[in-house]
Amino acid sequence: MKNAYLSRYGADGKWTPTPPVPEGICQVVVIPALAESGSLFHTLASLAANPPEERNRTAILVVVNNRGKETVRPEEWEDNQRTLRVLRTLSAGQAPPHGLLDGPSEAAAKGLPGLLNLAVVDAASPGLELPEKTGGVGLARKIGLDRALDILSPRQGEQALLFCLDADTLVERNYLSSVHDFFTKRGPGAGVVRFRHRRTGDEGERRAIVCYEIFLRYYVLGRKHARSPYAFHTIGSTMVCTPETYAAVRGMNRRKGGEDFYFLNKLAKVTAVGDIRATTVHPAARPSGRVPFGTGRRVVRFLEDGQNEYVLYDPRIFFLLRSWLRAVGENPGENETSLLARAGDIHPGLERFLRERDFPTAWAKIGENAKSGRQRLSQFHGWFDGFETFKLIRFLSREAFPPLPMFQALEALFHRSAAPIPSFDVHTPVPPLDIQEEILAVMERREGEHFSGTVEGEPVDPPSAFVL
Repeated sequence: MKNAYLSRYGADGKWTPTPPVPEGICQVVVIPALAESGSLFHTLASLAANPPEERNRTAILVVVNNRGKETVRPEEWEDNQRTLRVLRTLSAGQAPPHGLLDGPSEAAAKGLPGLLNLAVVDAASPGLELPEKTGGVGLARKIGLDRALDILSPRQGEQALLFCLDADTLVERNYLSSVHDFFTKRGPGAGVVRFRHRRTGDEGERRAIVCYEIFLRYYVLGRKHARSPYAFHTIGSTMVCTPETYAAVRGMNRRKGGEDFYFLNKLAKVTAVGDIRATTVHPAARPSGRVPFGTGRRVVRFLEDGQNEYVLYDPRIFFLLRSWLRAVGENPGENETSLLARAGDIHPGLERFLRERDFPTAWAKIGENAKSGRQRLSQFHGWFDGFETFKLIRFLSREAFPPLPMFQALEALFHRSAAPIPSFDVHTPVPPLDIQEEILAVMERREGEHFSGTVEGEPVDPPSAFVL
């Protein structure tokens, strides 16, 4: 499967990792890096703190990338060239040249020689840059993951894994072992690692990231309440999958932003996406404008105070979504007319959305292709995937249920879920930061509670891809 995938969908072979890594590699951590000399070596140091037996069977593949010199900012290009020089020195087992990095980064890099199976892909130097139209984090991840398939050489019976990490994300000492153990014992084809953004000393940035994390966790908890099979976080530095699953979904996409969402959305159609909670990754919470959405952009937007960030989707949307998924799950043998009528009984806006998305045609085609109710549900969730779910939530938020103040929405969702929430003054629009952190901790714990990932009724297989 690997060779077939690479021959048809693999990234250009001109991007080659150096130096060769030893035999016996069963897992590869892929890290894209663009002007990350101030963060990358701290990330590598956190990986180097993992036990020797884990490091020995793991390769770290850093993809230093930028588009053409006429497009990339001069300081980013120069940073990448410094990073490449240091990485090549480290991969040769030598200490980094003095003065290329800032003081803390140089100190972190000095402790690395000999500790990691480190390989580098140069996608930054003249002739090797990413293309203008498709060059971005998606392609950088794809290059690394595609080359990782060639690096893997697991011993008989050993589980092979592909890790995605970011250059500004620290890992814990049990990161490699916990992820490996999870896949060995539970056997899914993909998973996401628990995360917690690092808090800085700047109060504004702390408030920004706590606000954003509440938004992220609320969105996942809402979909969990709805029993959606797409109720997981989509953060690039948390993703792990097996090489077989990676090839089955035709690899990473080339998007310049949101590549993590679309990748996990594809993975969830062929396998369960596991929740890896025995370890935590710690992304940076720094402001950034590199991509149009995500952590960095949300922090910037919060700090610029351009709009009210303390709002969330009305939880009634998730209650409605739950009713819709239950209706399909309990009645997979009904025709499209009957199911549309059920949707209209749930809410007219739901029926209108489904008509606009041409649900009748999709359901009729599912009926033609699927022989059993179980197969119909699997194909339904392939059609009504994470992206369609997001579209429905946005549609209902725009047409029927406008966003609510953040803590009012939280209280309503927790009340419906019969879950306790830290007390706060409901007449205060935004509680103190310490109360917000308490609420966030409760939300994080709730994410870890058992959830089958199915609608009411008979459990279904992972959603299967559905194309009209």
